[in-house]
Amino acid sequence: MKRNIIHIDQDKCNGCGDCISACHEGAIRLVNGKAQLVGDSLCDGLGACLGECPQGAIRIEIREADTYNEIEALQNIMKEGPLAVQGHLKHLTDHGQTEYLRQAEEFLSIKKKDKPMACGCPGSMTQDFRRKTENVPLINELSGDVGSRISELQQWPVQLRLLNPQASFFQGAELVVAADCVPFTYADFHRKFLKGCILVVFCPKLDQDLEEYVQKMAEILRLNTIRSVTIVRMEVPCCGGTLKLVEEAVRISGKGIVLREVVVSRRGEIV
Repeated sequence: MKRNIIHIDQDKCNGCGDCISACHEGAIRLVNGKAQLVGDSLCDGLGACLGECPQGAIRIEIREADTYNEIEALQNIMKEGPLAVQGHLKHLTDHGQTEYLRQAEEFLSIKKKDKPMACGCPGSMTQDFRRKTENVPLINELSGDVGSRISELQQWPVQLRLLNPQASFFQGAELVVAADCVPFTYADFHRKFLKGCILVVFCPKLDQDLEEYVQKMAEILRLNTIRSVTIVRMEVPCCGGTLKLVEEAVRISGKGIVLREVVVSRRGEIV
């Protein structure tokens, strides 16, 4: 069917990403440094993103496009967390989209009823270790002796995909964002980088859907007062995506956060 839908001029787009935060359906993503519409069915054609583009790269056009699907759009925005869902519902209310609002509320009501009582995987339950008066020492399982080294881990989980941006340990935290290989390569990782800090880990090469990671990291920064961010990555070229991802998240969050980058060699030395 022919309907109103956005068009993004790739020649004019400079990849600033302002339109991404303005799209309450999550229909726009950065692909190779340019904003792109990721699915016709996610765009309601109202053009809330138009006024946010400083380059004038977005316009409304009439063309053959898949019908807008409210449930698909809602499922898409739910990946970004509860605040994004609230923004989406407000968007529908502000634009008088009563039918879509009804669909969304019915869907959310069903999801709430279907939600299991347990937290899902027990291993992903949020835990704050900072309340403990002493760190738990590492134990030599072969001898049973308590070693001299202690774990400096302040929270669980640590993997970015599993972290809850609203977890209490993020408030006022000093963040360490580490590529997966770093703690295995740098022998003194706990004492040098982790003491008193909150840890976020991911792999910029092997993990899937890094755009979801960007949005998750941006939400962590947006919802909390973060005192500092240190990125620790490997020297290999593919690991440079660690810094790029955090830089993009900082830009989207709108926070003025200075980043510190530390590069570790494959032999476990700081470059």
